[in-house]
Amino acid sequence: MRNPVNELTARWAAALGSGESSVLSGACVWPLLACLAAAADGPGRGELSRAVGADVTAVPGVLQALRGPAVRAAVGLWTARTLPLRPSWLATLPPGLRGELTGDPAADRRRLDTWASEQTGGLIPAMPVAPAEHLRLVLAGALTVRTTWLRPFEDGFAVFDSGPWAGRELAVLRRGTAALDRLRVVDTPSGLLTMLCAMGSGGVDVHLLLGEQDQPGEVLTAGIAALNAPSVGMSGPGVNVAVVPSYTRDETLTVTVPRFTVHSAHDLLRLPEVFGLGAVTDARHGHFPGISPEPLAIDQAAQAAVAVFSATGFESASVTVFAAVPGGVLPPPPYRVRRVDVEFARPFGFLAVERRSGLVLTAGWVADPEP
Repeated sequence: MRNPVNELTARWAAALGSGESSVLSGACVWPLLACLAAAADGPGRGELSRAVGADVTAVPGVLQALRGPAVRAAVGLWTARTLPLRPSWLATLPPGLRGELTGDPAADRRRLDTWASEQTGGLIPAMPVAPAEHLRLVLAGALTVRTTWLRPFEDGFAVFDSGPWAGRELAVLRRGTAALDRLRVVDTPSGLLTMLCAMGSGGVDVHLLLGEQDQPGEVLTAGIAALNAPSVGMSGPGVNVAVVPSYTRDETLTVTVPRFTVHSAHDLLRLPEVFGLGAVTDARHGHFPGISPEPLAIDQAAQAAVAVFSATGFESASVTVFAAVPGGVLPPPPYRVRRVDVEFARPFGFLAVERRSGLVLTAGWVADPEP
């Protein structure tokens, strides 16, 4: 089944340049584009509709996937007091805040920033828009994902021997598990792709993606397309498979991944072909008669985003120490088992996915992990 939100996310990810960390959320953009498309006319309606890939009737289904214990979504609308609005368009908007633009840039900035901070728990402290006296309408969406790992990682540090991070002491997270199916290697048009699934609470998983080449656009689009693809084995980028002595019959998967925090600011107007924002920015004409009889054109379109990958997803502090030493002379290990090690020792991608629907909530690329 087609997923128009994931398709938008993939097109956006494909436009990312290489060399920089980035995080983006197509799921936070798509409902707003759908509401604008329903109100547009002329060439703008065609461009927006192609970018959305579905009509406004799909919005409730998308928003349903954005409601849950780990996901919070909100929509806000602020308009100038003198701007008349079509009741039919207001009815297409999901429930949310309706506020007023005063025309005082400083006062409007405080109201908009307060909303952004409250809706994201302080992760995004400021709305990525510049209030001005002539501003007539602001339509905003907020999306927050918070999940804790079902199996926590352990904090540590590592110095990788090769790759662009070689020789740097990096903060890393490690975890061992007998669930080898958390790791898949899939065959994609861009080559083999290593995909590790970190399962979280509230029905959200985070997939880490390591490709044959350090190209964010190729790796992220391939990962989105391969979310349900079968594994072709255990031989892939960053993966080492060995048969080792063991005192149990259990196969093991060990993971080493850099801890990361990524911030991004996106000007959506720089990618009009992705978001359908070419024609509707022409201020010589009105493009949204479905919103208001007053002519309106898009002047700003932006997104601020942040992603944090930590050991548990929950901030807490405690110290417990147990020291163990061998208790007598052990016999030789009676078993030989497969041990799979996967290291994300060079730039990699990530996808936060709503487990039930497969909706990609957040996508990003880690080019520079935490020291």
